[in-house]
Amino acid sequence: MDTRYTPLKMTKAGTTIAYTAGVIVGTTDFVMKNDGRTFLHVVKVGANACDVIIKTPAQIGGLDIAEVTVNVVATTGNKMIGPFPPSVFNDGAGDMRFNFSEVTGLTFAGVSM
Repeated sequence: MDTRYTPLKMTKAGTTIAYTAGVIVGTTDFVMKNDGRTFLHVVKVGANACDVIIKTPAQIGGLDIAEVTVNVVATTGNKMIGPFPPSVFNDGAGDMRFNFSEVTGLTFAGVSM
């Protein structure tokens, strides 16, 4: 079962970032709306590194586009990832999907500008 995540909206007045624990590993995805101005901020304080896997449902010439994998190092990992062009990263419902290889000490926030 996938887990719906709603990205935060940046505003001129400022946005307080609320982080979510990455409690899902591997085959279950986080699903969020992507307007092409959406970013992921991933913070890793746990003892093991983590790969963030961003799905790419699009194809070019009938060939699958490779998923994007971003490594976040252990203990001090802090990565801003994105933006995600909708033509590559969105499914037919306008959603993008991502998951994590390891979640101990991992938090993330999705932010749309």
